Amino acid sequence: MCQTNVVLEQGDTDELLLENVTAIEVIDKGLNIATLFEGPKEYPGVAIHRIDFNEGKVYLHKLP
Repeated sequence: MCQTNVVLEQGDTDELLLENVTAIEVIDKGLNIATLFEGPKEYPGVAIHRIDFNEGKVYLHKLP
C-alpha cells in the first residue's frame, strides 16, 4: 500500500503536515484529510496547489 504525504507550502519553505494520507476531500471551507491511523480532520483555508505522484506528495497553499 502506498500512502502519500501532505505538505503546506509557505514561501520558500515546506511544512510537512501529515504522513500516510489515505483520502482528501475538497469541502467549501478547505479540505478534509484522513490518514491511515486517524479519521478525517478538517483543514480550513487551504487548497491543493499541486500533486507530485513520483514523490508521493500533495502540496497545499493557504487561501487568501
